Amino acid sequence: MASPRTISGPCLAWPENSAFIREVLDRIGDKWSVLVISTLGGEPLRYSDLQASIPGISQRMLTVTLKALERDGLLTRTAYPEVPPRVEYALTPLGRSLLDAVMALAGWAASHHEGVAASRREHEETGVGRGKAQRPRGPLATAP
Repeated sequence: MASPRTISGPCLAWPENSAFIREVLDRIGDKWSVLVISTLGGEPLRYSDLQASIPGISQRMLTVTLKALERDGLLTRTAYPEVPPRVEYALTPLGRSLLDAVMALAGWAASHHEGVAASRREHEETGVGRGKAQRPRGPLATAP
């Protein structure tokens, strides 16, 4: 007889239809969103300064991420009527409320990247990250 299943975690407190919560987690947990929010934590930045501050982000991904964060109310886009046009991005109060969590995630990644890299190398060698139990061999070994 199987033992009863144990259910735990934060999802227990969520409403039955929690798709929207998962969408929000998708947005704020996305690597580019984390980097954009943490980069804007200090001050508003122009598009080109923001792109230069986030190594590896393409123009397309930065644009997509900025639009999604603006739509979700986490940052503002301010266009100044100048020639040439100047556009700045800044965190909203809602976006600032995420800053501590996002900085903690980014800090954890920076502090633990070597351990994760070592684990990946070990995984490549042994597979799936788990040790394999040795089966007894020889004439006294019992059949499974």
